[in-house]
Amino acid sequence: MSPLFGDDAAARAAISREIGAAAASAGFFYVTRHGVSEAILQRLEVEARGFFDLPDADKQAIAMAKGGVAWRGWFPLGGELTSGRPDGKEGVYFGEELGPDDPRVVAGWPLHGANLWPAAAPDLRPAVLDFFDAATRAAAVLMEGVSLALGLEADYFARAYLRRPTRLFRVFTYPPTPPDSWGVGEHTDYGLLTLLAQDDVGGLEVLTDGGWIATPPIAGTLVCNVGDMLERLTGGRFVSAPHRAVNRSGRSRLSFPFFYDPDFEAVMTPAPGAPAQPRRRRRWDNADVHAVTGTYRQYLTEKVDRVFPDLGAEVLPGASRGRPAD
Repeated sequence: MSPLFGDDAAARAAISREIGAAAASAGFFYVTRHGVSEAILQRLEVEARGFFDLPDADKQAIAMAKGGVAWRGWFPLGGELTSGRPDGKEGVYFGEELGPDDPRVVAGWPLHGANLWPAAAPDLRPAVLDFFDAATRAAAVLMEGVSLALGLEADYFARAYLRRPTRLFRVFTYPPTPPDSWGVGEHTDYGLLTLLAQDDVGGLEVLTDGGWIATPPIAGTLVCNVGDMLERLTGGRFVSAPHRAVNRSGRSRLSFPFFYDPDFEAVMTPAPGAPAQPRRRRRWDNADVHAVTGTYRQYLTEKVDRVFPDLGAEVLPGASRGRPAD
């Protein structure tokens, strides 16, 4: 279990208040005592660099086109879009490792299934899975803090929206960003919480009322940010802040975002205590997250289809109709 809260009730309450204050103002904060060991982080960085250094032919063996409905695998530089424009990054998509007999896989749910693992970099798999498991534990504890910060029982979000959380993980590399360009453009994350590990290069920037500010790596911490659906479920009490990556360091950057999101079947109905008239903020894309209704699956599949439109046209049309048995 993550040592974030410890066993002291007063400390638990104080940390929950800090989470609530940060989520309501900036929408971003650093997390210490998260339980993801330095050894796990170091091994992940080493294995990720080794994978990205492989010839493209070796990486192509796990190309996303081979992942099908599960939406897993490698994409090359420029292969992902943000606001319709190619990103300056290369990456690999991972998620919860599910076998062919899992009810969600049998039902054909998109973004659920088996990961693709590179034969040319066999040690990447244990490095990814160890981080994935540790980040899952940390995110679950943080969501208890979110519940408490809202005046709810600690397990409220776990019961209401996270019976089978959607857990996705990305490994990205950003080459140096040319002038007047970006690694990834202005965007927000889709779900509840993102936990980000990054190397020492930096480049993450967050949009605040005062403009763009750097969110540099701090040793021993993870960056946590609020996603669109946490803003939706809290009626705007918590803020899903736009952010981007701009790598001006002159060397490549590694980034490891872990997404802890609602159950695909969870209905995006605001939590108790959410304002009847949510706080709305103008966004670069003019979207209104508070207008989202229905299940998280409906919201997420529409979003990822825009990120990889060609792949989405191939795998999504017939992939989102099934419902697994409980």
